Amino acid sequence: MAELGMQPCPWHLPAWSALVNQPRHAHAYLFSGLPGIGKRDFAAAFAAWLLCEQPQQGQACGQCRSCLLRQAGSHPDMLLLEPEEEGKAIRVDAVRQLVGFIAQTAQQGGRKVIILQPAEAMNQNAANALLKSLEEPTRDTYLLLVSDQPSRLLPTIRSRCLVQALPTPSRDQALQWLAGQLPELSGQQHDALLQMAAGAPLRALALQGLEAAVLREKVVEGVKELLKGQVSASQLTDRWSSVPLELLVDWFCSWTLDLLKLHTQALDQPENSDMDKVLGYMAQRIQPLALGQWQQWLLEHRGMILGKANLNRALFIEAMLIQWKQLLERR
Repeated sequence: MAELGMQPCPWHLPAWSALVNQPRHAHAYLFSGLPGIGKRDFAAAFAAWLLCEQPQQGQACGQCRSCLLRQAGSHPDMLLLEPEEEGKAIRVDAVRQLVGFIAQTAQQGGRKVIILQPAEAMNQNAANALLKSLEEPTRDTYLLLVSDQPSRLLPTIRSRCLVQALPTPSRDQALQWLAGQLPELSGQQHDALLQMAAGAPLRALALQGLEAAVLREKVVEGVKELLKGQVSASQLTDRWSSVPLELLVDWFCSWTLDLLKLHTQALDQPENSDMDKVLGYMAQRIQPLALGQWQQWLLEHRGMILGKANLNRALFIEAMLIQWKQLLERR
């Protein structure tokens, strides 16, 4: 298991202080919030604090035997459960491993901690197996669930956890954090990354690693060519083969939100500045009914993608592009 972080993100410090200063702690927590805001760091820091033998000033000390074992990825009383591959399900066999871990005596003589993330990745059998462990809590054993989409969890699982909804940072907080993480970039580049990440700073950091600015430029240019009739939907689908599907759909969702705000005069200029001319042109010409139907279709399919539905990528992108172009044709 890879070493986990020891400190929550700065914007989560008020929630952190309230948590660690409680006289007693629940046996199961559900940390929820938008993707890329630091939920996993928060859960990892709490796990480190729970296991630490000598916590100092509300943080794990980083020096005791328990902390050293955790940092080495070999703490016998800590278990991290994740999908075997990104985007795959957490299966019942993994949760059975969790059940066996809970039944064991703590080898270090203290607490045991399990982190399960993302919790919504559990399939039905895995969720049912986990429920039994939640119904029969074990002393000094703590289960930390992390979820981007808590509504996808069984209601009975949510009801047996103490839900901690973690906030999204303000724009200023996120930009300040990004500047510290990516000092080699300009403020304008930080702002562009945060815009692409829908205000989620850890996602913005990940996007930089994917060279998302280059991908974004390719996508924006392709959309302009599509609307001008210079390229077909199928050609763009092939050209965008390297663009992560979730990222692509999030961009179209963001552009659609700008269209709605422009059309209703809630905005004078789109927030997506690299699409300002396109969105301004479209907002003056689209029909409200068509825009509403398009947004409903897009959000439904975004939910399917986040839920790991088995969509045909090429067919979906082509259909999305055809409908996007048709927004200007429904007059």
